[in-house]
Amino acid sequence: LGTTSVRFIVFNKEAEIVASDRMEHKQIFPNQGWVEHDPNEILDNTITLIGNTLNSSGIKASEIAAIGITNQRETAVVWNKNTGNVYYNAIVWQDTRTAEFCRSLASHEAIIKEKTGLPVATYFSASKIKWLLENVDRLRNSAESGEALFGTIDSWIIWNLTKGLHITDVTNASRTQLMNLGTLQWDDELLQLFN
Repeated sequence: LGTTSVRFIVFNKEAEIVASDRMEHKQIFPNQGWVEHDPNEILDNTITLIGNTLNSSGIKASEIAAIGITNQRETAVVWNKNTGNVYYNAIVWQDTRTAEFCRSLASHEAIIKEKTGLPVATYFSASKIKWLLENVDRLRNSAESGEALFGTIDSWIIWNLTKGLHITDVTNASRTQLMNLGTLQWDDELLQLFN
């Protein structure tokens, strides 16, 4: 689940590629420094690639022993857990719309870096989530009522492919700038800082 395309690759037990396919997705630039993706396009491409690759190779889904996902870890997606509808396009890791807010966190950089191992930067998800909550109609209310879900691209795809499993792993969570590396939990102080 890359920045410019989705790939689906099937490996055999010897880690050799036995089938693969790839589809590009649109890059959306609504303003200077803003980079977005349509989460539904990424989902549709993922589903299409899985089907096409399995069909063209003759591999049955029941023959797949394990699934792994690599993805653009810092890209932020928010969607409604009841409808599955996204509230806004995914904000891509390259996006710089939150630069001013990140500069305002200079006095908190030491604690953020201590807890997350990351410098304050627009690259990570936390400032993107804050922007979404403050700029997308009804999103803050939906989040506070428990209807809105956030995830990086892996969470969005897993939620859709499993019909509602909202998960990620520690390597993706660590790139949100909201997880404490010492506890491996979401950090209340960081969550408050990013509102």
